[in-house]
Amino acid sequence: MTASSKRTKKQAILETALQLFVSQGFHGTSTATIAREAGVATGTLFHHFPSKEQLLEQLFLGVKQEFADAIQASVSSRGNLKQDAEQLWFAALTWAMANPLKQAFFQLYSMSPNVEQSVRDQAMHGILGFIAELIHQGQASGELAEYPIELMQDNCHGQYLAATRYFVDHPERWQQAHERSASFALFWNAMAKV
Repeated sequence: MTASSKRTKKQAILETALQLFVSQGFHGTSTATIAREAGVATGTLFHHFPSKEQLLEQLFLGVKQEFADAIQASVSSRGNLKQDAEQLWFAALTWAMANPLKQAFFQLYSMSPNVEQSVRDQAMHGILGFIAELIHQGQASGELAEYPIELMQDNCHGQYLAATRYFVDHPERWQQAHERSASFALFWNAMAKV
């Protein structure tokens, strides 16, 4: 077996698990179903992922990394915190609208007890650590309120989930500039120093 076919099987397992965890839920999805739908033996699934929980965790971190890479790649720092935050905000929402299955996964599992707190922390503080850096810069410059950074990160995350849920449920509103602008205004005003 080549490294490429191992990668392909692992990727097939991850893609199938994503689909099934969204459509059937974590507890409603068996490893046997994932393996069958991915076209691999159950033993192959367990070779790559020792447990269903570890499969969920790797999927969670992988999708978070893809999200972080995509939004960072589409942003060019202008040196203006509010403009940079606005670019990140719209890049994040655009990613969500372009990746509805992965966004549905975020909605279901971002705050799920099925994902260990340590894994959620790794995503928030490691993969998405650049957000904490921007918050810190904003606090240092006096543009953002002096709330605990971790609380502000969780608030940003909650606002992202709320806005994406709103726009996914009402895609016609995503097409309206004033709706998109209002979503950023809500986001920014929750953090801005008054």
